[in-house]
Amino acid sequence: METRAAILRSMGASRPYADSRPLSIETVTLDPPGPGEVQVRIRAAGLCHSDLSVINGDRPRPLPMALGHEAAGEVEALGEGVDDLSVGDHVVMVFMPSCGHCAPCAEGRPALCEPGAAANGRGELLTGGQRLHAGDEVLHHHLGCSAFAERAVVSRRSLIRIDPALPFDQAALFGCAVLTGVGAVVNTAGVRPGQSVAVVGLGGVGLASVLGALACGASPVVAVDLSEDKLALARTLGPVHTVHAADADAIDQVRALTGGGADYTFDATGNVQVMRAALEACHKGWGTSVIIGVAPAGAEISTRPFQLVTGRTWKGTAFGGARGRTEVPGIVDWYMDGKIEIDPMITHILSLDEINEGFDLMHKGESIRAVVVY
Repeated sequence: METRAAILRSMGASRPYADSRPLSIETVTLDPPGPGEVQVRIRAAGLCHSDLSVINGDRPRPLPMALGHEAAGEVEALGEGVDDLSVGDHVVMVFMPSCGHCAPCAEGRPALCEPGAAANGRGELLTGGQRLHAGDEVLHHHLGCSAFAERAVVSRRSLIRIDPALPFDQAALFGCAVLTGVGAVVNTAGVRPGQSVAVVGLGGVGLASVLGALACGASPVVAVDLSEDKLALARTLGPVHTVHAADADAIDQVRALTGGGADYTFDATGNVQVMRAALEACHKGWGTSVIIGVAPAGAEISTRPFQLVTGRTWKGTAFGGARGRTEVPGIVDWYMDGKIEIDPMITHILSLDEINEGFDLMHKGESIRAVVVY
């Protein structure tokens, strides 16, 4: 069948993207679902920095590629062997499919699935190959999803069934931003009530980390960013202290607010200099800094050994350490019960034709989550 999709044919386009149009909206051919696959009618898809990092060339991927990985929709058709979903089910896409059999999956770490990572790197589905074509040209999949499209065929292992009462535009965020940010706090760090948390970078993932910290009972919670608007939004989420990242004494402010340094800091920027600052804002002796943000390919981090010798821990997290297919329904319940409030994260609603303008908003720091609604 035919479907409209946002296709990236070259990386590193000049800005503004509203003029250079790196994503072209094309009518392409979508194959029917094969064994172990599902056809999804996409209803909403969030714009994530991981998409932008492919557009600008920071994270090279095989081209041409149909972008998009944070989305929600409804099941339209089932491939052979898929017997645990039904047509009409509401689903969220996840960007790391898990095979269930490799060593990380067997150890309960599906976010590190080796076949899933290899398929993502090749621009293929976990089930193998691609399902999108422009004439005779094969189009690669972005992270097994290619969700900037009206329809997608994906591996069953890229989908999570959700409560149909959850609106699609909110549901889309649970596939990446919410699960990654909340997961980093809950799974990777294991934040407990009364522990102090500082989050640097208040995009979708960073704000989700703030929400996760509040839901865990962390106190104090400190939010750090360059945008006054994002800092103001963070203060509306609960008892959150804010620090402007441009202040020369920003690290000292975090230390003062957290009694000498935070028990946990989270970098959600992907900037290696910010990662170092987040480590230095940890408490000497027991503080842990968690890297969530994805840096450009080839980037390296550094710090003085003294920072680690004096007891700080530096660690990373993949997909928030989440077991997506089992954890998303629980986090959805948090939202439905009012324990976390993600609605303020959605700052712009776009059409598919406005997607290039949406990435301009992201680059300029003027959006938290822009969502394409179909």
